[in-house]
Amino acid sequence: MIEAIRAGLAARADPAKAPDMQRYMKSQLPFYGVQKAGRVQLAREVFEPLERDEWERVVRTLWDEARFREERYMALAVLKDRRYRAHRDMAALPLYEKLIVTGAWWDLVDEVATGPLGALLPDVAPVLRAWAVDEDLWKRRAAIIAQVTRKRETDFELLQACIEPNRGDREFFIRKAIGWGLRSYAWIDPEAVVAYCETHELAPLSRREALKNVRT
Repeated sequence: MIEAIRAGLAARADPAKAPDMQRYMKSQLPFYGVQKAGRVQLAREVFEPLERDEWERVVRTLWDEARFREERYMALAVLKDRRYRAHRDMAALPLYEKLIVTGAWWDLVDEVATGPLGALLPDVAPVLRAWAVDEDLWKRRAAIIAQVTRKRETDFELLQACIEPNRGDREFFIRKAIGWGLRSYAWIDPEAVVAYCETHELAPLSRREALKNVRT
């Protein structure tokens, strides 16, 4: 399956698109130039049933041995595919942490944080609280945005706990994450988000993002 993924990416390569994709993502790894539609089609063609150990081995191998960024995108596609839903439990947390720390850029980190990581709630809540004060900014971002797709299942108290130690951070990706986390919850409880913004000092970017879809 690993070799089929690599071969499929190489066969779909578009050298004309690759430089712009690499430049946009500020990526050290080069790109094949395979856009999302091509990667989705490749997944349909080559993904197959995997036992848990096989699933993790495929993800880690594609990730660690990647020579092109799309190989990491395909590793994340394997990570998140519906066929392997049963494998995404708390035992997979060390894998998620590795991908977040070594991915260290929004296109990779956010795919893990807003999907597989957030799906571990409520069990992963203590971990998110710890990550929110970690030295690694990508673990802190992951803790803040882990709930953005959870809608009414959002634990707003947990979200606030993850935001609180980061409110004064000057890092763009943290400020943006705070705004994103609050904006997502504002679809459910806009009054709570407005009240939070009125009673807590936030960076202008965070506040603007948080209130983007709220009529004030």
